[in-house]
Amino acid sequence: MKTMAKRVLLFLLLNIAIITTISIILQLLQVRPYLTNAGLDYEALLIFCLIWGFVGAFISLALSRLMAKWMMGVQLIDSDTTNPTERQLLTIIQMLIKKAGLTMPEVGIYDSPEVNAFATGPSQTRSLIAVSSGLLRTMQWDEIEGVLAHEISHIANGDMVTMTLLQGVVNAFVMFLARVFAFIVSGLGKQRDSRGSPFLYMACVFLFQIVFMILGSMIIAAFSRFREFRADAGGARLAGNISMIQALKRLQQVSHIRETETQKNASFQAFKISHPGGMLRLFATHPPLEKRIRRLQGRE
Repeated sequence: MKTMAKRVLLFLLLNIAIITTISIILQLLQVRPYLTNAGLDYEALLIFCLIWGFVGAFISLALSRLMAKWMMGVQLIDSDTTNPTERQLLTIIQMLIKKAGLTMPEVGIYDSPEVNAFATGPSQTRSLIAVSSGLLRTMQWDEIEGVLAHEISHIANGDMVTMTLLQGVVNAFVMFLARVFAFIVSGLGKQRDSRGSPFLYMACVFLFQIVFMILGSMIIAAFSRFREFRADAGGARLAGNISMIQALKRLQQVSHIRETETQKNASFQAFKISHPGGMLRLFATHPPLEKRIRRLQGRE
């Protein structure tokens, strides 16, 4: 209950911050209304959509480390820790970071039975790597090294910023196209016809945003799958091909055990593992583990 309350509060605070920031920017830029008596002002609409599309995405990125710590309960590891597990974790990350030529990120552990690790942060110099207690209990250190190398590759590739830019572009065009199509369908675009309804226009905006959001999600998911392959390759260069393959194979084993226990497809947070079937594969953010292993083995 406490975790859920935290997430709801953070969601509300984040949205208040986004709406307030966007309102200020619109005022400062003096963005005029895009619906006028003369019709639809496409330039004003595009500016409006770009601001709404990008500001929210970049505020979320800027606060990503703080949100991860608060929502996931990540406890940062002190660089002078004497805990053997924490010391080993820091040693591996320091070694991999040096190979990647990056600045040492914040490193933390959070309590969760899930086999999970993630990297987040607004830039290469302000990043966070967090691992779950479940991952530390489940994997051997050479396998953990492969997981950490994968996450460090995400940081090295600038994947957080790239995904934010892509999300911003998709958000903007979803809003823009939805309003253009709604303007045409609702009848507001017929200047000499009084049958155009503002209520119908808003309903059409809502409907078209859902449709274009689904299409946009497919684009984002496709790029996400590409960046996972790229992070696997980067992880193999940093930790060695064997460690990377062993990490993925161990995740396969964990996935199989969980699916057997629950009698349904499991969805894990580590590498965002999921195995949807049919059309749902188009929305998968990560490729199947089998395919990732075959690619690292040079069989695909």
